[in-house]
Amino acid sequence: MSKLKPRVRFLAGPTAFEQIREQGLHPALFSQLLAASGGPKWIGIAALDRMLFGEFFKDRDQPLHTLGASSGAWRLACLAQDDPQAAYDRLERAYIQQRYDVKPTPSQVSQQVSGIIDEILGDQVGQDIVDNPIINSHFIACRARHLSRMSNRVALGAGLATTAMSNLLSRKTLGLHFQRYVFGRDLSHSPFSNLNDLPSHYVGLSKHNIQQVLLATGSIPWVLAPVTEIDGAPIGHYYDGGITDYHFDLAVDRGHGLTLYPHFNSNVLPGWFDKSLPWRRAKQNYHDALILVPSDDYLASLPFGKLPDRGDFTLLTSDERIRYWQKAAAMSQVLADDFEMIWRSGDVAQYLEPF
Repeated sequence: MSKLKPRVRFLAGPTAFEQIREQGLHPALFSQLLAASGGPKWIGIAALDRMLFGEFFKDRDQPLHTLGASSGAWRLACLAQDDPQAAYDRLERAYIQQRYDVKPTPSQVSQQVSGIIDEILGDQVGQDIVDNPIINSHFIACRARHLSRMSNRVALGAGLATTAMSNLLSRKTLGLHFQRYVFGRDLSHSPFSNLNDLPSHYVGLSKHNIQQVLLATGSIPWVLAPVTEIDGAPIGHYYDGGITDYHFDLAVDRGHGLTLYPHFNSNVLPGWFDKSLPWRRAKQNYHDALILVPSDDYLASLPFGKLPDRGDFTLLTSDERIRYWQKAAAMSQVLADDFEMIWRSGDVAQYLEPF
């Protein structure tokens, strides 16, 4: 095929670049799949998710280890269900239709988000996710420590400010304020069960805790109330997994295959507190990864010239925001179309870019 200018970019780390160039783009190359935090940004790549979940990985018969935080965890919870496309329909509909016409309290936001989790899980209430023999799901939540575990908003604010200041000096100080908890379906065969960059704890994912975990992983401090009880984990205040793992920067066991990562842009940030630190970008742990990101031309074509984000809740009325998000989701179909065209052409090598 003649080379087109696709709306989706294929950014590959050195190992992935060589392997895909030599062998082509095949689902069997990948044994890990990541999905990051980022609030509503996923809506602008929704059709790409649908392509990956419904076509690219459809006939997989080998384990695929998935890791998600916040809204990324919700997307991956759809993949692991018996009918991923129906689950994604429920996620997209429930998430976009959120309404906060009067400024809500954190508890009120948590109540709405809990309803979104119920919609995502559907009639099986997560049983198909924890029983899935192929998709080995992992979701991250963060257990607060010291001031950040206080219910008082002044204390919580001081805790978050202290976390930001210490993170400015070193990302390793995050463990003083928040502990990473990885909830996995099968941790014994997991590439994510020996993370040592930050203090990490591991808990089995079960039908008894999956709703609590999915609520906790998206519970942004100050915006949502903490989840205080998760079956199998210590009592505490559990918050958004993006605090420690906003876009991920993890040394994954390279005995496994490549990592596929549908993402929002090429700026990969380790943690939530790194957003304003331009010198802290994830690079070294992506040798084995293929990152799929929308092109600048695609982003510029979206309403307001950007992906949906949390600021839309305050800048737009509910009706305006809902129409905008629905349009962005529909427009993302071009990402899926371009990915499928390149994948099925067998000529992905000419579209690879080094990451």
